Amino acid sequence: MTAASIGVPLPGAAARSRVSSKKVLPGFNLTLGYTVLYLSLVVLIPLSALVFKTFTLTGEQFWAAIASPRVVASYRLTFGASLFAALVNAVFGLLLAWVLVRHRFPGKKLVDALVDLPFALPTAVAGISLTALLAGNGWIGQYLEPLGIKLAFNPNGVVIALVFIGLPFVVRTVQPVLEDTEKELEEAAMCLGANRWQTFRHVIFPAIAPALMTGFAMAFARAIGEYGSVIFIAGNMPMVSEITPLVIIGKLEQYDYAGATAVAVVMLVISFVLLLVINALQAWQRRRAGA
Repeated sequence: MTAASIGVPLPGAAARSRVSSKKVLPGFNLTLGYTVLYLSLVVLIPLSALVFKTFTLTGEQFWAAIASPRVVASYRLTFGASLFAALVNAVFGLLLAWVLVRHRFPGKKLVDALVDLPFALPTAVAGISLTALLAGNGWIGQYLEPLGIKLAFNPNGVVIALVFIGLPFVVRTVQPVLEDTEKELEEAAMCLGANRWQTFRHVIFPAIAPALMTGFAMAFARAIGEYGSVIFIAGNMPMVSEITPLVIIGKLEQYDYAGATAVAVVMLVISFVLLLVINALQAWQRRRAGA
């Protein structure tokens, strides 16, 4: 029995238009206003205060704060170690995501859960745990130091800590894309005579490249600002294993607020430029894959 058969008039085009025009969320202007207000309170105003604080310095004072040999060495270690750790995570995060998606093995759910451990674990706890393992008297370090391999209290420890905290970003970004990849395309490529490397290079990798770049960018950005897990295993020796966030903390403890904000502004600008470059590469990769 239909509505027309019992004499109930069906809604006309105007009524249907009025019904469809009612959205679950408010209109564009209101939602945009809330979005701009929220971003202003959480992001724009704090960053603006950071920039305006540096205006209390003269040009010479600003340059002296950001270009001293100790600060430059911390830049080199922070960005170099972050980049290297993000590259390591891009490679091994892709392998781990591939294993979790394409293979079944005992303990798979446990491994999948352990990937998220750096998200839930306090960074200070991670740093203490890594130090207990890799220090000269640690469970692993006591066997490596006699061989001349030192993984703690030097730049190697910084890289290890950054790899640990950045791995989940790559895995969790690439994993859903691999799950949605059509296996029929791989089978078609193999039927046409492509070997495994050719199938991965021409079929699988173009599909996951944007997600991989996103995971790399997220791991890189996370590593730049990391503090808690690094200070325990780095050794914090000036000019050797001192990261830039520790330099900023040191200036704050000396009540040099303007100098701390100056170094923080440099970190902000460099991070923004690097992320802009990575996002541009990612957009280019998407256009290339869609062409």
